[in-house]
Amino acid sequence: MKRAFFCWLICLGLPAQALQITDDRGTQVTLPKPPQRIVSLLPSLTETVCELGQCQRLVGVDRYSNHPASVRALPQVGGGLDPNIEAIVALKPDLVLMSVSSRASERLEALGLKVAALETKSHADVQRVLERVGALLAVNDAQRVWRHIDAGVSAAAQSLPVQAKNLRIYFEVNRGPYAAGESSFIGETLTRLGVKNIVPTSLGPFPKLNPEYVVRANPDVIMISQRNVPGLPQRPGWAGIRAVREQRICIFPTEQADVLIRPGPRMAEAARLMAQCLADKGGRR
Repeated sequence: MKRAFFCWLICLGLPAQALQITDDRGTQVTLPKPPQRIVSLLPSLTETVCELGQCQRLVGVDRYSNHPASVRALPQVGGGLDPNIEAIVALKPDLVLMSVSSRASERLEALGLKVAALETKSHADVQRVLERVGALLAVNDAQRVWRHIDAGVSAAAQSLPVQAKNLRIYFEVNRGPYAAGESSFIGETLTRLGVKNIVPTSLGPFPKLNPEYVVRANPDVIMISQRNVPGLPQRPGWAGIRAVREQRICIFPTEQADVLIRPGPRMAEAARLMAQCLADKGGRR
């Protein structure tokens, strides 16, 4: 079987060790050999490379990549959406990993760099991106890593006290307010934990809400990043929301908020943080 595979590659004019995937733009990405110099322009992709045991191949990251701690010492090449092209080229990467929404892919490819654009919006996407990054890096650990993540989310759900089940939750991802809906990866985690999201699938994964919507929905628990908390009780009508009135607000410090809003290898840790919040704030009825 392996011999037939190598013959197939040779017939295509590719080296026997060539690596090939189709990225989330629908673009075929072919590498002649496993990349040894990688630039990552998305924190979740940075974390994915490291979770696959290949942190040492990273030579540059975007300004928001901060986990694991070792990547903080790497050169930063700007933001993921509009990075510093010159800085990336200077690092001479074999591969650049980025989101589909980045504006830099065509410019980098025009300069002769290999680019893989990958998007993670759901639990299934996290599994798929793990597999594709693993394929490009020629490592066979993706399935093991995914099983560990999936088992961790299930364990977090099982840890939740019965009285916390079916609570109605509002998860704010950013001021606006922008919320995590049922169809987002955050919403999928909440569903697996057995609670109710006040933002239905019909509104999209991360909709901008009218603040009055949250008032009318009257959630039992609010989950929010520390950086978005200032002024929350003063929002019109919010003082009457049950979660605010009864102080059922889980305020996550910045490092924990990063875990929660990144669809990647730390998704099980995010589930544990949510479960702890629900046990602390929602366990009393």
